[in-house]
Amino acid sequence: MSERILLVDDEKDFVETLAERMRSRDMTVSTATSAAGALDLIEEKSFDAIVLDLQMPGMDGLEALEMIKAKNPNLQVILLTGQATVEKGIQAMKLGAMDLLEKPADIDTLTEKIKKASAKKMVLVNEETEKKIKEIMGGKGW
Repeated sequence: MSERILLVDDEKDFVETLAERMRSRDMTVSTATSAAGALDLIEEKSFDAIVLDLQMPGMDGLEALEMIKAKNPNLQVILLTGQATVEKGIQAMKLGAMDLLEKPADIDTLTEKIKKASAKKMVLVNEETEKKIKEIMGGKGW
C-alpha cells in the first residue's frame, strides 16, 4: 500500500523536488506551500503522514501542527526545519509532532519516518474503530 503524504513548505522548488523523490519511492504525494493551504487539503483528503516545515511566513509550523492535531489527532506530523532548536523541538513534541528533522533531511531517514508514521496512524485508527464497535455493541444489550 502506498503511503499518502502531504508535504508543506513555503519554498516551492524544495517541496516540488521532495515530492518527486517521494513519488519515486511509490508514495502518493500532495503538496502545499503554506500552512493555510495544508489545512484546506486536510479537509479534502486523507493522509497517512504530513511533513511540515517549521519556519513559514504567516502561520508557522507549530501553529499549523496545533490546528492539524485539533482537527485530527491521528494524523502523524513530521516537522522539518533549517533552524532546529531544542526549545522548538520540545514544543513540537508537546503539541503532538511525531518527529523533528533538520534540513536537508536524509531522504532514507525521512522515508523511514514516513513509513513509521503511516503504521502508527493505522494502529491509532484501528484502536479507535475497535473502541467505537465495543461502545455500539455494549449499548445494544444483546
